[in-house]
Amino acid sequence: MTAVGDRPMTTAIVEFFENFEFPEEFKVELLRGEIVMMAGPDVVHNDIVEAVQDQIPRQHWRRLQTQDIAILAETSEPQPDLVVIERGAGPDHGRLMPPEVITMLLEVVSKTSVDRDYGVKRSIYAAAKVPAYLIIDPIMGQCVLLTEPVGSGENADYRRQRITKFGDVTPLEPLGVELDTSEFGTFAKVRPHRYP
Repeated sequence: MTAVGDRPMTTAIVEFFENFEFPEEFKVELLRGEIVMMAGPDVVHNDIVEAVQDQIPRQHWRRLQTQDIAILAETSEPQPDLVVIERGAGPDHGRLMPPEVITMLLEVVSKTSVDRDYGVKRSIYAAAKVPAYLIIDPIMGQCVLLTEPVGSGENADYRRQRITKFGDVTPLEPLGVELDTSEFGTFAKVRPHRYP
């Protein structure tokens, strides 16, 4: 048996993360070796995720909430707000979904997740070659669809970016869906940010 100190640091962090029992009331993610804990989401957030899920046809797509993604080359196990994969693709059980079967990931920005959603997660998802990453931002009232991942590691990014405002139809070409955003709520009394 190898001692923890003899294992590569990334392996030790992943093993610790996967075996530690975190409090149930927190969402916990591993992002490039950093364990990030967040309180439960706002109702605005949950309503948006539900509205998006309802518009993605179930007969063609699996729409998975609270599904962890295994991006071990990035020492990351993020938990996007919604994972979309083709029906019939991916494993039928287990905690971790491999990124190569994912068609689109969705994150709804919260008051405390702006930098993570627009920064580190954008880079992690691009490095994992996830074809489409949709950021829905109730602070700025906009959707940002990122496609065509390029690069690796912290330098990875998406080549294409399309921004639409809440109320406008947001085409999700990878899914063959036009997203109606007219009912998406926004956060009140929140300071605007500089992203994307």
